[in-house]
Amino acid sequence: MPHQGPGGRSNIVEKCTLPVDGAGRLDLIITDVAVIKVVASGLELIETAPGWAAEDVISITDAPLSVSSGLKELTVDIPAIVPPNKVYPSAVDALQDVPEGSVINVDGFAGPGGMAHYLMVGLRDLGVKNLQLISNTAGVARVSAFGSPNIIDHSILVENNQVVKATASYPVSPSASRPSAFEEAYNRGETDLEVVPQGTLAERLRSGGAGVAAFYTPTGVGTLLGDNKETRTIDGKDYVLETGLRADYCIIRGHKADTLGNVVYKGTSRNFNPVMATTAKVTVVEVDEIVEPGQLGPEEIITPGLFVDRIVVRPSDFSAYLDI
Repeated sequence: MPHQGPGGRSNIVEKCTLPVDGAGRLDLIITDVAVIKVVASGLELIETAPGWAAEDVISITDAPLSVSSGLKELTVDIPAIVPPNKVYPSAVDALQDVPEGSVINVDGFAGPGGMAHYLMVGLRDLGVKNLQLISNTAGVARVSAFGSPNIIDHSILVENNQVVKATASYPVSPSASRPSAFEEAYNRGETDLEVVPQGTLAERLRSGGAGVAAFYTPTGVGTLLGDNKETRTIDGKDYVLETGLRADYCIIRGHKADTLGNVVYKGTSRNFNPVMATTAKVTVVEVDEIVEPGQLGPEEIITPGLFVDRIVVRPSDFSAYLDI
């Protein structure tokens, strides 16, 4: 509290018009210039602000003030804040604690651009089972015109029998004669699927990250995608209720990050990544380069470090294509 009020009048007075007993209500009075201890015999000055002598404090106090024999100068010792180390040596190290049955956001739009290939390989090598993926696709890059037969995508997890469910907008191949690995697993009854319209998927992710439990959308009303969901008519238009999405882990691709986890994207690598990063308990980002804080322009940063828990550098000799 200020030691003096407007006009220089002291806020520390000998008597109060209110029916209170100061010694029975508080132990210390802390002002901007002093720390005063409340004792049975009155008020005792125990600390002064830098540059203030006991006589200076007494002169602006409208109550008897004794000086402690141990009077000292007030100091504020604020310990240095050490940021957590978010940089991990490898994809496997960054994903080592992923438990069986985890829900994982996986980035990417359709083709190879913006996919966390290095993290996908790390997750495959760990062999964690019963994963539930949330992604725009469930791995179509290698069977579409966007990629090649040996491009790394979600398929490496499906083929390793690690995936039990996908929540996706475009989970099947554009070619009926070239089914994706997920499509084949689904047809064999080995995986479950929840199809979500692309815009709805983006909004469910955004809502999950923003703490919005559910929202209404006209998309899907009157279709199979709206079956068994709550509907409501608002201003004469029908809407279906969709819930926000949350994940245990998120693996996404960035271009650069600083050691605090602030991320810059490049081109199509942004896609769903900014909203995905906000929804997970643990977000892991794969980047080409890690820089020191202050080396990224504030206007460049899309995903703040608040949402990033771990960072790995994609090795310069890493290939997004498998040897076949």
